[in-house]
Amino acid sequence: QVQLVESGGGLVQPGGSLKLSCAASRIIFSIYTMGWYRQAPGKQRELVATITSSGSTDYVDSVKGRFTISRDNAKNTVYLQMNSLKPEDTAVYYCNAKKGALGFWGQGTQVTVSS
Repeated sequence: QVQLVESGGGLVQPGGSLKLSCAASRIIFSIYTMGWYRQAPGKQRELVATITSSGSTDYVDSVKGRFTISRDNAKNTVYLQMNSLKPEDTAVYYCNAKKGALGFWGQGTQVTVSS
């Protein structure tokens, strides 16, 4: 079965950086649009960033200029570089793979931004 495994979360001070990784297996990774979502306590899950199979990217306004999504098709991995982190970025971050009606989720990784 398809697996998406996130890593790289943790505790960081405001203004700091983290890089999340999501390793995919058992899918033809290169044809999927990959995305990062996040869910803060008491809030709905929101889309943070996406990268298409051709490498086009999109971001929610609140992270533009601070976060960068990228992918390495040779490693079946998508990344989220997060800079200038703010307390409001605190959430569980989820990796998503989407192709048409097919969609898969990872288990999530916690990111906490606090001093």
